[in-house]
Amino acid sequence: MAKVLCVLYDDPTDGYPKSYARDGIPVIDHYPGGQTAPPPEAVDFTPGHLLGSVSGELGLRSFLEKAGHTLVVTSDKDGAGSVFDRELVDADVVISQPFWPAYLTPERIAAARNLKLAVTAGIGSDHVDLDAAIAHGVTVAEVTYCNSISVAEHVVMMILGLVRNYLPSHQVVLDGGWNIADCVSRSYDLEGMHVGTVAAGRIGLAVLRRLAPFDVTLHYTDRTRLPESVERELNLTFHESAAAMVPHCDVVTINAPLHPQTEGLFGDELIGTMKRGAYLINTARARIADRDAVDRSLRSGQLAGYAGDVWFPQPAPADHPWRTMPHHGMTPHISGSTLSAQARYAAGTREILESWLAGRPLRDEYLIVDGGRLAGTGAKSYSVNTR
Repeated sequence: MAKVLCVLYDDPTDGYPKSYARDGIPVIDHYPGGQTAPPPEAVDFTPGHLLGSVSGELGLRSFLEKAGHTLVVTSDKDGAGSVFDRELVDADVVISQPFWPAYLTPERIAAARNLKLAVTAGIGSDHVDLDAAIAHGVTVAEVTYCNSISVAEHVVMMILGLVRNYLPSHQVVLDGGWNIADCVSRSYDLEGMHVGTVAAGRIGLAVLRRLAPFDVTLHYTDRTRLPESVERELNLTFHESAAAMVPHCDVVTINAPLHPQTEGLFGDELIGTMKRGAYLINTARARIADRDAVDRSLRSGQLAGYAGDVWFPQPAPADHPWRTMPHHGMTPHISGSTLSAQARYAAGTREILESWLAGRPLRDEYLIVDGGRLAGTGAKSYSVNTR
């Protein structure tokens, strides 16, 4: 029998919900490009309920315990005395989320003598040291596609929020004010602007498609160029690098994975080549943008705004400068954890466990590491030192 250790974020401060704002969510049975939504044999949860917090348990407890397995769920993940570290020693499976990542370092993987499978309930497994996973024969999987559209919608919301100066204007209302000039002195139309994405994969391309109706000029850079038919459809301009693209853009959105080539990409030098008053949106990974360079650029006016939901570390400390820098639209890491997305990544996690516990191969699109090497659809977004 297997021990499954699941690290999820805390319940709401006022307790686990007894009711919800809506009675349900639309059924999504497919993803772009002909991919199918997760088809587990069954689910033991109600789609649209809070599944990603501790009490939600990703809807896994009944399924696992009926089969004789053990499920341990915790939000306590940091520090040598954490529940995560104590329970990891004999865990067979670890489940974590990008929004509340349990960092599987080389030291932790080495100490987890039974660990065979690390699952990301969502997309983005850079909290797992893939070289260590390869060295110790740990399979790494994530629920590819499950929340790509959720994140893309969040990006569009943040772009509009910054350009239209929405959050400060909303604050005027909350403060009992009505000074129109205070609201509009930093408010512009998105129409006519040049918008570029760093990476045009599942999320980046979805962002481009959603921005096209706003009558903007679209740019992108990626290691792999999109098909010519897509470039024509969206009237895209391709650039060989981020450095070549950003001087042309009023808005830049980062949708790239974190790897050695992207870590620290947006530092003082690259931001300095952007148009003065440009906007930068990052829902990818925090370390792609230099923390202090972003702060400096907002204070100097080089950037007119920065928004995102990714931080390092997560959760961010109370004194993190991105909490207090001017003209920001930061949120906690929530873009891919809507109630809609939770239903999909909970179902995908269930499907992965069903296959693994039964000794069946995992779906290729879920795999990151398998058999001691990078493997599967998602692996192309990652790099390792192991050869």
